[in-house]
Amino acid sequence: MSNVIFSNQLTDDEKYAHFMKRIEAGEKIEADDWMPDDYRLTLIKLISMHGISEIMGALPEKEWVPKAPSLKRKLGIMAKVQDEMGHGQLLLRVAEDLMKPLGKTREDIMADLFSGRLKFHNVFHMEAPTWGDAGLIGWLVDGAAIISQTNMLNASYGPYARALKRICAEEVFHAQHGEAIIMALAEGRKEQREMVQDAINRWWEALLMFFGPQDASTTGTSKQDITIKYRIRTKTNEQLRQDFFSKYIPRVRSLGLTLPDETMHYDEKQQKWVYQQPDWNRFKDIIKNNGPKSKDRLELRQTTYTENQWVRDALERSDSIG
Repeated sequence: MSNVIFSNQLTDDEKYAHFMKRIEAGEKIEADDWMPDDYRLTLIKLISMHGISEIMGALPEKEWVPKAPSLKRKLGIMAKVQDEMGHGQLLLRVAEDLMKPLGKTREDIMADLFSGRLKFHNVFHMEAPTWGDAGLIGWLVDGAAIISQTNMLNASYGPYARALKRICAEEVFHAQHGEAIIMALAEGRKEQREMVQDAINRWWEALLMFFGPQDASTTGTSKQDITIKYRIRTKTNEQLRQDFFSKYIPRVRSLGLTLPDETMHYDEKQQKWVYQQPDWNRFKDIIKNNGPKSKDRLELRQTTYTENQWVRDALERSDSIG
């Protein structure tokens, strides 16, 4: 049914009912289709946060480009940083299309980031002081991202689903890149194994927080219900976290490494991993830009954005002339 018919012949309730039938039938919603306000706003917030997190997530690894231990490693992590920035640009274009009917642009996304209204992922507020951290980001952080993103490969919003297909394909290579670094260190000298273990200890709580709280009572709000209702994703935060445990805990242990949680075990009766909950108050504080590296990375992003304003201005003039 066309948007014209929607506008002229259907009530809001009828539009909504038709929209839900399309979603339940597995159809893809496109940028110029009618959609309820809460669907649009949820997508804008989700995709903007995802896009900004790809860009901010490149910064911890960017720090290691000049310090990588070999030319091969330098080239590998440089390529990964370039990919992550490309993912961010792709996702922000998807978000922009959703924002146009609201009269907003990418400039508004950046303004929201710098003001603190738009959050970026908790893991990218953390420090990466060693080469072990750089490898762990690729192995476990990108591994967690793959689990989260593949859950949305069949998202009801078509442009996001198509962008994720490309992004996930590249993230697989990123995870393999990180795993190669970790394997080399874990099979190396005592000091190198200790470097990996220290990185795991340092990142474990952030990895637990990666998927978000189990329910709204933890932080006061939750996007789980609305994203599942509209088939943007299919699994809850806790289901995704359990998938992460099942995939990566055996791999960590197979390298002779340990987890900083003596309670961690698989409960056969409950068919799930039992673990020590992270400090969710700490999570709330981090995403308010009070993490170890929050201010440094935001200042770097804002400085870069300001210094390169002339590039955006030149592109706009070129578009107006052409």
